[in-house]
Amino acid sequence: MSKNSKILVCDDDETLCYLLKEQLLEEDFAVDAVYDGNDAIDSIKKKHYDILLLDLNMKETSGEEVLRFVSDYSTSLQVVILSAQSEIKKAIECIKMGAYDFITKPYNFDELVITINRAIEHKDLLVKTTILSNQVNKQATSNIIGDSTELQRIMSLANKAAMSDSNILIEGETGTGKELMAEYIHKHSARDDKPFVVINCASLPDQLIESELFGHEKGAFTDAKSAKQGLVEIAHGGTLFLDEIGELSLTLQPKLLRFLENGEYRRIGGVTTLTSNVRVIGATNRNLIEEADNKKFRKDLLFRLNVITLTIPPLRERRDDILLLANHFIKEKTPIRAPKHLSNEAEELLMGYSFNGNIRELDHIIERAIIFAEGEIIYPEDLNLPQSYQVQPRMHSEIEHSEEILSMEELERWHIKKVLDKNRWDRTQTANQLGISPKTLYTKIKKYELKPV
Repeated sequence: MSKNSKILVCDDDETLCYLLKEQLLEEDFAVDAVYDGNDAIDSIKKKHYDILLLDLNMKETSGEEVLRFVSDYSTSLQVVILSAQSEIKKAIECIKMGAYDFITKPYNFDELVITINRAIEHKDLLVKTTILSNQVNKQATSNIIGDSTELQRIMSLANKAAMSDSNILIEGETGTGKELMAEYIHKHSARDDKPFVVINCASLPDQLIESELFGHEKGAFTDAKSAKQGLVEIAHGGTLFLDEIGELSLTLQPKLLRFLENGEYRRIGGVTTLTSNVRVIGATNRNLIEEADNKKFRKDLLFRLNVITLTIPPLRERRDDILLLANHFIKEKTPIRAPKHLSNEAEELLMGYSFNGNIRELDHIIERAIIFAEGEIIYPEDLNLPQSYQVQPRMHSEIEHSEEILSMEELERWHIKKVLDKNRWDRTQTANQLGISPKTLYTKIKKYELKPV
């Protein structure tokens, strides 16, 4: 639990601070110590900490004042109060103000470590909750489906990229799975136990994007009623995914460039320079080289961002993956007890479709087909593709005017379908005209996957 966790000890008893720091260092925590509340506030402004061990009774600036600052400044920093037996009532009041817990002096070190680890778990849960609230539409899995040569090539590059700590640019058309690829890289990197934070640069105006990225101080603008941590701070130690980074305005690009260069940033309305250690992965459906040539994207930012560039091929160039993906979506969206599957004609139709919306479009097509399909089989008409792409099976006039020799099964299929259509799918009447029983007709309909148009 202590791996990479940073603790700030604030107590005006220098001897206690020294001993506590030494003990915590032996537990592999990273520890700083200060002896005054003002120094604690300055340290928190300049550096990222997970835990603050805070004495209440200090001469210059009290522990309560520091706690009030932390409550307004950082939602993730967890405060553990170090209190004397006579200050228990005051310590309880501090918990109501936002402190995580309190430990009485003289403290039992083992109990203190347990409390610290619980506070870190609580902090991690808060960070995850914050991330999820910013990512309502985030996909639940980072599995990437496909066996095509094109996908395997890009996955090989992604695995190598994950082992590095360099910034990455992911290129690809809309719907190709750029966020999924970014999450895959994060989960296969050394940062996998830290946050994966997503922001869509095209979904918010400039000021809101800057506030989301870097945070703001209380009173920085009209609605800034309290200070707010930015996503770069929340993502500390992890990965920040900037989706549609090509939409970022020229006003914000220099601020992002500065952060990429040295990890430094300032909250809106703040004067203190803060730092955060995150890996940045950007994604775009634009050609950023052309954007840079046209002065719409900074070249220096592009060079900082695309240390590694991965280009995800569109689905039309991965045709071996179409049916794999389609069946994956069917399995994902249908109950186990009532599975559906694609008819041969539906598979052929999907294999010939252009998928301008890529995997996202295929996902939506399958979801729609599951709703429209009346039985367990998904037919071409259930896919509801644009009319220009509707390809009906060979029958009726095509067969009548074809010089091709048909098998008996093909001829039987065509004839049964023709009679069914003529009788408006009255099965009893059709069976009588064909000279077979209704049960045999039903078996033929299932065998040839026939369905009314």
